Amino acid sequence: MSVEKRLLNTPLAMRPDTAVIIDGVEVPVATGELLVEAINRAFPGRHLPQVCYHPAMGPIQTCDTCMVEVDGTLVRACSVRAASGMSVVTESSRVDMAQREAFDRILQNHDLYCTVCDNNNGNCTVHNTVEHLDVKHQSRPFRDKPYEQDHSNPFYRYDPDQCILCGRCVEACQNVQVNETLTINWESEHPRVLWDGGEQIAGSSCVSCGHCVTVCPCNALMEKSMLGHAGYFTNLPPKALDQMIEAVKAIEPETGFGPILAVSTAESAMREARVRRTKTVCTYCGVGCSFDVWTRDRHILKIEPAEGPANGISTCIKGKFAWDYINADDRLMTPLIRVKTHNGPDTFREATWDEALTLIAETFTKTREKHGPDALAFIASSKCTNEESYLMQKLARAVIGTNNVDNCSRYCQTPATMGLKRTVGYGGDTGSITDIEKAGLVIIVGSNTAESHPVLATRVKRSHKHRGQRLIVADIRKHEMARRADLFVRPEPSTDAVWINAVAQYILDQGWHQQAFIDKWVNGFEDYRNTLQQYTLEFAERVTKLPSETIKRIANEIHQADGVCVLWAMGVTQHCGGSDTSTSISNLLLLTGNYMRPGAGAYPLRGHNNVQGTSDFGSMPNTLPGYQPVEDDAIRKKFEAGWGVKLPPKNGLDNHEMIRAIQEGNLKCMYIKGEDTITSDANANDVTAALSMLDFFVVQDVCLSETARFADVILPASPSLEKEGTFTSTERRIQRLYRALEPLGQSKPDWEIIQEIANRLGAGWNYTHPSQIMDECAALTPIFAGVRYDRLEGYKSLQWPVEKSGTDSPLLFIEKFPFPDGKAKFYPIEWIEPCEERSPEFNHHLNNGRLLEHFEQGAMTYRSKGIREMTPTNFVEVSPELATRKGLSSGSMVRLRSLYGEATVPVVVTDRVEGDHLYMSLNSATQPVNRLTGSMVDRATHTPAYKEISVNLTVLPETGPDPLPPQNFRHGHPTPQTGVEVERKWKRADYAPPGTNGTEHLVQIHNPGCPRSRS
Repeated sequence: MSVEKRLLNTPLAMRPDTAVIIDGVEVPVATGELLVEAINRAFPGRHLPQVCYHPAMGPIQTCDTCMVEVDGTLVRACSVRAASGMSVVTESSRVDMAQREAFDRILQNHDLYCTVCDNNNGNCTVHNTVEHLDVKHQSRPFRDKPYEQDHSNPFYRYDPDQCILCGRCVEACQNVQVNETLTINWESEHPRVLWDGGEQIAGSSCVSCGHCVTVCPCNALMEKSMLGHAGYFTNLPPKALDQMIEAVKAIEPETGFGPILAVSTAESAMREARVRRTKTVCTYCGVGCSFDVWTRDRHILKIEPAEGPANGISTCIKGKFAWDYINADDRLMTPLIRVKTHNGPDTFREATWDEALTLIAETFTKTREKHGPDALAFIASSKCTNEESYLMQKLARAVIGTNNVDNCSRYCQTPATMGLKRTVGYGGDTGSITDIEKAGLVIIVGSNTAESHPVLATRVKRSHKHRGQRLIVADIRKHEMARRADLFVRPEPSTDAVWINAVAQYILDQGWHQQAFIDKWVNGFEDYRNTLQQYTLEFAERVTKLPSETIKRIANEIHQADGVCVLWAMGVTQHCGGSDTSTSISNLLLLTGNYMRPGAGAYPLRGHNNVQGTSDFGSMPNTLPGYQPVEDDAIRKKFEAGWGVKLPPKNGLDNHEMIRAIQEGNLKCMYIKGEDTITSDANANDVTAALSMLDFFVVQDVCLSETARFADVILPASPSLEKEGTFTSTERRIQRLYRALEPLGQSKPDWEIIQEIANRLGAGWNYTHPSQIMDECAALTPIFAGVRYDRLEGYKSLQWPVEKSGTDSPLLFIEKFPFPDGKAKFYPIEWIEPCEERSPEFNHHLNNGRLLEHFEQGAMTYRSKGIREMTPTNFVEVSPELATRKGLSSGSMVRLRSLYGEATVPVVVTDRVEGDHLYMSLNSATQPVNRLTGSMVDRATHTPAYKEISVNLTVLPETGPDPLPPQNFRHGHPTPQTGVEVERKWKRADYAPPGTNGTEHLVQIHNPGCPRSRS
């Protein structure tokens, strides 16, 4: 493993085993540690110039500013590994001249106008290096490049004239994000950054992840949301701005940079008074990215990642740029109450909080008195905080007296939780994202990871590209991870359990299973062995259509790998056998000893930012917080003592059962928080009809959803940037978020609204801050025993279970499994054929899932102007062979019809799908895919079988433009390379390592007070 391509976002374990001499001081170092790291650590107050080096990425070697002497030779400190006895000099006339010469070359590429630059915020590496080196003048004058600024991307712009060609952006794109879009044309007379080898961002493969913008050390790449908003003098008309720049540069020859930088530094300090930087956690997928959000009043200047334990410098398009919904024109600002009309459609009128809360409390009370507490039901939100989930289920159980409470994990990940609880006891990722990076083999089953969990996917892509990791992908669609895989297999839909168990049987036949691990740690081996016998290679080949040799190869890859991680998502769980397939995955990992060790284990990737935490904190019909069973008398009594109430003893209704109970007349009132059930649950027409039957319906949300249109009362809630609390990511990581903005209008944080409703019902709660809610939950929940807000301050995080001492569990199973005897269990399964099969009429299988740039039904992302420009509408993917047969082209309109409903959408022709398979994203409220889905569910958890849909496709006469506009990244063609390829720069005729050309001379004004200044 090369030092330069270490694990991302994982600090190097600093275990000194030798020493070097740096400026006469003996410094302990670890063999192989980068010299720049040792210098930075040993002399934190002394600045070694380092413009291209970034600790999150490692050596790039383009800027040459970190030159030092090692044993008398000039070298780049970023590319030299510490070795015993090495003698290093960081301050000498020779070193100083080399550093200055290198930086002078940088300034030749950069027009220095810091005072009127939006990037003058104290974190501009170029500005700060001018100060640290006490640069007075440039020896080489600034040289214009013959390129225009590129504003073609909706989120950021590139200014070639400001680009210093450090290559940070290229390294970030090629080797951190691994999207492989950016390069530098070193052989050109005027090198610049290229996108897919061209000079325009739009239409390239750029996915707008923002990595390049984040690591840019100057203002060459900048968020458009910063332009004209960050500084005091930056919103000037272009002509006036140019005049100011020229005026500033005109005085530089006489005064030097000192006075100019003094003004820019003062202006930068002034910005601190009005630019606020607040740590938050992303509100999209379950990876758990955290970052600082920069705000000026209510304007979001930018998202700046750096310290997040899950993501470091990484973001995706949504986390970096898709925050427009926070200030959307259609934000709910006041409570609304339905006005029923006789002659036309109902309307809503604005109401006071007192009026709305009184109506809710009175109606809930009357319903409970007349029909009993189980006539009410509650659905919590995976977008809201842990504390808000805790209060929602407490409201249902302790105030109303029902266990009818659930959340949207029922729609996606509950089968994965079931599979893991059956076998290993806990329904969560068994390690961290770092463990996925470390694995010798990653197997991805039914997960479009690069689009659903993009930052996590970057870790796999990097380890696969640079660290020798093997990658197997099983899916019916050829998405990005499938294209990258060492082995991509396309089993028949709903047959993953068959090939997984066939792999297990073949491993047993070869004697490759880990018998010692099984004997010590797993029960039920003989029963499991017996049930596997039916999964022969012949049976698997007939059912899955995968060749026997392919199944053997998968088994052999597992056998040879040093650690196996299996990642799966909705392509597994949203089937009638989702729990059984998840169980089969865990059985296979137990059979091969891939638990209880780093770099191995089960990773059911959670789809929403807090779908893990919402379940963890009790919004489930059968478990209290921490997955403590409702029907366990001792556990229930513990909560009764803690809450001072009597609790209902029987499991409640889940989401699916709630809809049936409404239709049967047993469920009268419902309270939904932050979920658009109509566009999320299966069989949308059936769900819509059911919700219309409710006697009373309360919806709490940020914007008016499709579901809210059927409510009797709508309550305006606050999104994550307007409140405090915690989220729990897919890796069981609990993180704090802080309020960056005040609630808009009369909206309130969800926890405050729930408390007000509870108190109207006589609860007497008096929480004044979410930390008090967490303290209460921790006192009642063993897996959260040591969770406290002070232990989560800033970027600190905890992965449950957390002991009272605060010790957390990055690796879930170390000493035992959470069963009475400490052993895991093999859980044999019987494969059952799919619930819905194709027929002569419904002869196409409709797969469905996420897109990178949108999220769920698009309630947040369609409110982003830039994302609407990139992907304005939903579409269905059809294969080239089907398009030829049907006479379709991209933009053709088709009607998809199932037994349950229909949708009309445009076509995209692509080889991502094959044959008669179709793919449609979830991202539409007007033509949602769940109009087509039925009411079949997973047998164990009632999760809808969204992936088992057979449809009829009718070609319509209408046609339009390609639903993916020319600027969409899917039209691009990546240009992979190992990085910035700095060796090509070194081969240029005009390049020589700084300090090696005796004719170089830098003009500096001597400053006796500064030891760095040289005349």
